[in-house]
Amino acid sequence: MTTQTSTPAPAGETGFQLPKWAGSFGFQIIAALIVGLGLGLLAKYTGSTKANPNALGTTLQTIGSSYVSLLQTAVVPLIFTAVVSSISNLRAVSNAARLAWNTLLWFAITSLIAVLIGIGLGVLLQPGAGTGISQEAKYAGKSGDWWAFLTGLFPKNFLGLGATTTVTDGVATTAVSFNVLQILVIAIAVGIAALKVGKAAEPFLALNASALAVIQKVLWWIIRIAPLGTIGLIGNAVAVYGWDTIGSLGKFTVAIYIGLALVLFVVYPVLIRSHGLSIKQYYSGVWPAVQLAFVSRSSIGTLPLTQRVTERSLGVPRAYASFAVPLGATTKMDGCAAIYPAVAAIFVAQFFGIQLDFTQYLLIALVSVLGSAATAGTTGAVVMLTLTLSTLGLPLAGVGLLLAIDPILDMGRTAVNVAGQALIPAIVAKRQGILDERLYNAPRNGDPFSDDVDGTSAAATPAAGRNERELADARA
Repeated sequence: MTTQTSTPAPAGETGFQLPKWAGSFGFQIIAALIVGLGLGLLAKYTGSTKANPNALGTTLQTIGSSYVSLLQTAVVPLIFTAVVSSISNLRAVSNAARLAWNTLLWFAITSLIAVLIGIGLGVLLQPGAGTGISQEAKYAGKSGDWWAFLTGLFPKNFLGLGATTTVTDGVATTAVSFNVLQILVIAIAVGIAALKVGKAAEPFLALNASALAVIQKVLWWIIRIAPLGTIGLIGNAVAVYGWDTIGSLGKFTVAIYIGLALVLFVVYPVLIRSHGLSIKQYYSGVWPAVQLAFVSRSSIGTLPLTQRVTERSLGVPRAYASFAVPLGATTKMDGCAAIYPAVAAIFVAQFFGIQLDFTQYLLIALVSVLGSAATAGTTGAVVMLTLTLSTLGLPLAGVGLLLAIDPILDMGRTAVNVAGQALIPAIVAKRQGILDERLYNAPRNGDPFSDDVDGTSAAATPAAGRNERELADARA
């Protein structure tokens, strides 16, 4: 009887291996975008339509919608546990109130800059003039107004959930929905109450922290399959909307994307450089979250990845990032609540031949800065647009004109939202002297999951603990 033993292959002879860059999350997303674009064009030119998709179109639609559903499934528990945990983390921070105030202030400053850019582009490019589109478009969906926004802050139940029942051909169907803003209010109240209770709340906070860790782990798994979801989402968008739909509103689409580009590639770099930080390091750090936001069209769905890159790539202390990033995911919307409603409101006014005066431009800026929470981090910004149009007294029928290309615009809007949600914590941390610049300037490998060790992330390593202690010891 002979015994066979295996010897390890000599170094450099381990067989075929993919290049290191091919395994990075960023490369996988870009590759998925290209594949999705190709499959979407193939579906469109083989006869797939929104009303009657062919087999390829149906497959892309199913993959994309299933991935978004996976992200949305974890939204409610994620928001609640993340906000409660973030508030509890601030108990060890002596200047928590100042950090919170500076965060909100910079949210408002960047939103104001973004909305002024939107107004300028709307006036300069005249996107609503000479579109050649019929004025028969109507909008019968949900409308936003200030009173509804304020009353919507008060939860109808503990979970902030609602149910709608529709009857079709004698069959009743009930759909459950959630109000992100109400969940945020509930979580803030519970978090503050837990701090006030003190020692008796320690078991609850420990349970909440454990639940958050479990939820985030599930979300990491979902985010890891983002390339597959990207193929479905981009492919379906191209197959359904294509270039024909965009062409009818080409000037409006161009105006929106110029505004988004100016904010993302001009305003943000100026802010970064003015605070003595590297522009290259910011973009290389935040890019994985921006890519996921572009394809998922959900700030909330991207929240776990946004928080990870903010902590592990941009060097923001975890105790502060866990407060600022969830808050930003629900209220910091430079794309959806600043650029888009500004350009869209001017488009609607020009389309219907309504002359806006200086006071109405000021109202656009006011609504954009104060009403961004109405978008609540979910897919789409239609409610924010109707809020703006209602405030200005413009026809809501104008919303119907823009719904056809909303998904195309929403990808860029959400990418800018998420970039800003990571930028502000980094700026505030730098101004308060608590930013880990060694971590900010560290080399990147393009993989936001590379620091996972045995199911835990390096966010829980001694380095992260040191960041939290520095934050706790920081003084104004």
